[in-house]
Amino acid sequence: MASIFTKIIDGEIPCYKVAEDDKHIAFLDINPNAKGHTLCIPKKEENKIFDLNKEAYLDLMEFSRKVAIALEKTVSCKRVGMSVIGLEVPHVHVHLIPLNDMKEMTFMHKVEMSEADFVDLAGAIGSNL
Repeated sequence: MASIFTKIIDGEIPCYKVAEDDKHIAFLDINPNAKGHTLCIPKKEENKIFDLNKEAYLDLMEFSRKVAIALEKTVSCKRVGMSVIGLEVPHVHVHLIPLNDMKEMTFMHKVEMSEADFVDLAGAIGSNL
């Protein structure tokens, strides 16, 4: 059964897309820890990050790096944190989270954003790629 992320990739579920190439897509997390919380995923569904072959793993890290640099140019923060947990969706995903405080990495602290905020932010990050 396709994961929710595969449904996003296939266009069955909408997202606030930040970036895309032939192998990856990045989009804003709809339940963000901080403004700009972005997910980077491979288009090929794989459950665990270390099940990716070396090339796919390195490609995902390079894609995530590009998105993180654009994110840091867009959202005021001390740094962009990265987390790979993978328990909530069985599809490899890298969390990129703009950080000003450690609580933003706990996944217990959430911020609310309007649809207009999501649309504007996704466009702004994408324009900084």
